Amino acid sequence: MSEASVRGVVHLIEETKTFGQKGFRKRLVVLEQASERFTNYIPIDFVRDGCDAADELNVGDDVEVSYRLSGRKWQRDPSSDVRYFLSAEATNFKVVGKGSGGGSGDPNDYFDQAAGGDDDPPF
Repeated sequence: MSEASVRGVVHLIEETKTFGQKGFRKRLVVLEQASERFTNYIPIDFVRDGCDAADELNVGDDVEVSYRLSGRKWQRDPSSDVRYFLSAEATNFKVVGKGSGGGSGDPNDYFDQAAGGDDDPPF
């Protein structure tokens, strides 16, 4: 397995899910990276105790996440196709910048906030 890091803005934080009899826990966090040509969405898995650490994250936060890549092979039975899966498992993270509180980024939202939620314009 290799270890690297990725930086992006938290786009989505899912609830923690528990699997199997041993109680394996996993939580998905999706980072967004915008460029001039397209937006990239990067799913990162927080596992075991990392699920609780992800509570410190908020949608809109600018974060740098260290991760390790892992892959696995899966085949239903000897006559079926072999499938390969790749995942990025978070090993650590740091919040580089706090989000703006979950606004949509629409400039009209700022006018609504300035007006105090009224339908009347603020001027």
